[in-house]
Amino acid sequence: MKTQRRSMTLGLPAAALLLAAGSLPRRAHAHGEAPHGGKPAAAAPLEQKPWGIAGRPEAVRRTVAVKMLDSMRFEPAQLRVALGETLRFRVANTGRAMHEFVIGTREENRAHAELMMKFPDMEHDEPWMAHVPPGRTGELVWHFNRAGQFEFACLIAGHYQAGMVGHITVGA
Repeated sequence: MKTQRRSMTLGLPAAALLLAAGSLPRRAHAHGEAPHGGKPAAAAPLEQKPWGIAGRPEAVRRTVAVKMLDSMRFEPAQLRVALGETLRFRVANTGRAMHEFVIGTREENRAHAELMMKFPDMEHDEPWMAHVPPGRTGELVWHFNRAGQFEFACLIAGHYQAGMVGHITVGA
């Protein structure tokens, strides 16, 4: 009995469409996610943002405690950070509503807040964000390698619009 093999080839435009749609895997492993040798797969590269980059926990020299309040305020609402400093933010949600702590530029936070108004159940998990349920505490580590004026904000629908915004000054 003769078996026949058929192969399907995709033209470049079709393959590009599938890749863009997420239909093709970025990386395939024959068995499990860990490559041979028991080492974990390489982490995705960190993304440089205008307000800094995700920090390494071992580089933290200062932890800043921030409270998120149901009055739609942060305590403290103003922070000063030295250029090149890596901070651990320990954000405590002291209220009964869900809150977030999102670092960004004013423009980025405003645009994201508008998007959250349209899609309030949108899930996101970026290294510059901490989504914290009532009565819980979240953490994030951030390296401030860019000078300037930045914000931290709660982007839950309506919270940013109610004034739940704090300010970070990064300088020498």
